[in-house]
Amino acid sequence: MNNNQAALLYEAFECALNNILTRVSASIHPNDSSIFSEPHPSLQNTSLKLAIAYSGGLDSSVLLHLAHVFSIKYGCELYAFHIHHGISNNADAWLTHCEAQCQQLDIQFDAQKITLEKSTKSGVEEAARIGRYAALGALCRKHRASVLLTAHHRDDQAETVLLQLLRGSGVAGLSGMDSENVAPDLLGDAELRMARPLLATSRAELAVFADRNNILFVEDESNSDLRYARNALRHTVMPALEQAFPRFQERLGRTAQHAQSAQRLLIALAEQDLQNCQDGDCLDVRQLRQLSSDRAYNLLRYWFCSRGVRMPSTAWLSEMLVQLLEAKDDAQLCVTHADCHIRRYRDRIFMTPKLDEDGLSVAPAPFRWNGELQIMFPAYSGVMHFEASVQGVDADWLRNEKLTIRLRSGGERLKLAVNRPTKSLKYHYQAANVPAWERMRLPIITASDGTVLFASGVGMHCHFFQDAPRQKISLRWQADNI
Repeated sequence: MNNNQAALLYEAFECALNNILTRVSASIHPNDSSIFSEPHPSLQNTSLKLAIAYSGGLDSSVLLHLAHVFSIKYGCELYAFHIHHGISNNADAWLTHCEAQCQQLDIQFDAQKITLEKSTKSGVEEAARIGRYAALGALCRKHRASVLLTAHHRDDQAETVLLQLLRGSGVAGLSGMDSENVAPDLLGDAELRMARPLLATSRAELAVFADRNNILFVEDESNSDLRYARNALRHTVMPALEQAFPRFQERLGRTAQHAQSAQRLLIALAEQDLQNCQDGDCLDVRQLRQLSSDRAYNLLRYWFCSRGVRMPSTAWLSEMLVQLLEAKDDAQLCVTHADCHIRRYRDRIFMTPKLDEDGLSVAPAPFRWNGELQIMFPAYSGVMHFEASVQGVDADWLRNEKLTIRLRSGGERLKLAVNRPTKSLKYHYQAANVPAWERMRLPIITASDGTVLFASGVGMHCHFFQDAPRQKISLRWQADNI
């Protein structure tokens, strides 16, 4: 690579990063049309701070030097963050190397050591990835960096597409990596953007650039360990593909772009179907039945993703859909997922947390109300609110009454209004469409004589209402978001 080729690589990097930052800034400052209005805008007078995920390897070392030139040209703040996994015996030496390189370039540097969970089911490679991104997100928040740059390149994109293809992934998996995106589950921050300005650059081009510019980098011995799927693909499969299909990485990159476009269309369709099928936090079975099986699967996958639930297998999803749609109206259907329960009650589909059965044996808890706006009851996983109301119980009476919070034991009755009959809580819950699994965990408040004063999800007993023109209080239960 001669000087002209090196200059071209930097120009491509600069153009890619500017395009990324234009989109990022538009999302951060949607009403400010002055920011990034030129093809190659200056970052001066903007609040964006750039950070680099810097391992010390070839890819991130080239990224460090390219971003360093970029930061000088545009006058933006630049940080380099290194994560010490402690897996390799050379980890301490890598940390020292990275810190020294940043000192030489006058780049702000910070590092964090992490400890991996030895019992993880996903393996060391995945555990290291999860821990690394969580630590990078924490460092970005610490230094208020707006954008995290990673050194993923064209070969990484090709490897990702191939791995997902071999795993039988759908369109979402074949989409590979975006040039920029948010990853709140990984980084722990919904606002932090992750950017990949080298996606159009090959690993070979980075190697030549590093050699031409005397860039020092470290070699991670684990990269040659063929026990890891990505390494096996990189060292055995991809060289054979390159020999038979030269520059196949570019074509796989285009495949990823096509898949990204298709995925955006699938998401738009799922959003439309969800709007038609949604009933509060639930799905309406009758509307779901109107969809073709492909659209129903697409909707359910989007629903799972939007709720932060791991994507189930196609076979599991298919079996769940059959059970949900074919269950009898009075069936108490519950399908267990690793992260939650999928339940059907009447014509609604619920996604509920997997709760410990110990929560059903909480002991009654006597308490007094001393005028608080709310009282937390951790054992019952919620908060009781006490609100001024036109219709309710007398505030002075409530202060002097010995109250108890407890779960239902059976046989409780409640009268909601003077002109309505006294009915069992079971009747009230059925009338209010409260599912059976929720009833078991909804607390009730009883007065000193054991009479039900308030039932969560139903209301207050009118027996305690008074007509005197004094301050009245109504009760409202708010369950914790789990």
